[in-house]
Amino acid sequence: MGIDDYGGGQRPQSDVLVVTTNDVPGHRVQQVIGEVFGLTVRSRHVGSQIGAGLKSLVGGELKGLTKTLVETRNQAMERLVEQARARGANAVLMFRFDVTEAADVGTEVCAYGTACVIAPE
Repeated sequence: MGIDDYGGGQRPQSDVLVVTTNDVPGHRVQQVIGEVFGLTVRSRHVGSQIGAGLKSLVGGELKGLTKTLVETRNQAMERLVEQARARGANAVLMFRFDVTEAADVGTEVCAYGTACVIAPE
């Protein structure tokens, strides 16, 4: 697997800055818009389930499941950015992920944070 298969995060040219911190150095918060989130639920692929079961016998990384989770997290983050942009934000502060099992059929991933308008000081 290459770096794109297991990496994630924001693209460099995004017009909405997403950070895990409470503030952005050199910027001030002009307006707090409020909570935004991006949510997705993915079911497990039967092939990856079988592969994961076999791999669990010998140990090691479950690459198919890793790739699926990365894609899911990236989709949740994209939805968060779309919601922030639609509400007029140019930043999301205190960004987090929440991952839970969804009724034993898939994985729910929620990306959330606080949408804000920030400006350089």
